Amino acid sequence: MTIRLYMDEDSMDEDMVRALRARRLDVLTAFEASMLHRSDDEHLDYATTQGRVVCTFNVADFYRLHREYLRAGKTHTGMILVPQQRYTPGE
Repeated sequence: MTIRLYMDEDSMDEDMVRALRARRLDVLTAFEASMLHRSDDEHLDYATTQGRVVCTFNVADFYRLHREYLRAGKTHTGMILVPQQRYTPGE
């Protein structure tokens, strides 16, 4: 099973995307999806409809969204919540 990633505006760093793709991961950025300047809700909804896991540095807001989804009985494809990067992808 291949994880299909959706990188929101916070996490779509070019070096990170390039490193993930070099490892043959299926990565789509918010820019490529024409989803710039959208709300966090819209990013999560888009990723869910596309069968993609959201990857974001916006830990607090997406954790809140995850809890709201659970309370509403909704599901999403998944989230990777990453604290802000301290190192480059090569490190």
